[in-house]
Amino acid sequence: MAILKIARMGHPVLLQRATQIEDVTAPDIQRLISDMRETLADAGGVGLAGPQVHVSKRLFLYSVPQARSEGEDDPALDVQIILNPELEPVDDEMIPRVEGCLSIPGLRGQVPRYKRVRYAGYDEAGKRINGVASGFRAHVMQHEMDHLDGILYPMRMTDLGRLGFEAEMVRYGVRA
Repeated sequence: MAILKIARMGHPVLLQRATQIEDVTAPDIQRLISDMRETLADAGGVGLAGPQVHVSKRLFLYSVPQARSEGEDDPALDVQIILNPELEPVDDEMIPRVEGCLSIPGLRGQVPRYKRVRYAGYDEAGKRINGVASGFRAHVMQHEMDHLDGILYPMRMTDLGRLGFEAEMVRYGVRA
């Protein structure tokens, strides 16, 4: 396993639509998943998408830490993998979410996100998966899916006055 370099804002790979994975069980994809797991753990994040490690492929990893779980419909989850994901909102209900990103270190901003999403794709063994996600899980899945479509969270913000440096927000008690 290896820790991969995280692409930073301004890198072209972050603004491109990632390509479908032809064979989700291919050895190079399995190695990528393993390396992404190690990279995510090293970075201390809750999600990581292929483009963030300079690989323009449609896959992401995500987790729901116990402290971020929002109840029975949003249980804590260890790192999950979804390859060739599809997401769609269950309904029109949206909520504001404060986000950060490993590719945009030090900043936080408030982004409107769907409260519930329907998802489908493949797990790392190539098995078809699907379901409905809500709460923090839905939030992180939407953020990572945006990476696969070349979208960074500030592009989703409706009020840039709710974007700020994390250190300053903490220092002054401001909530994004």
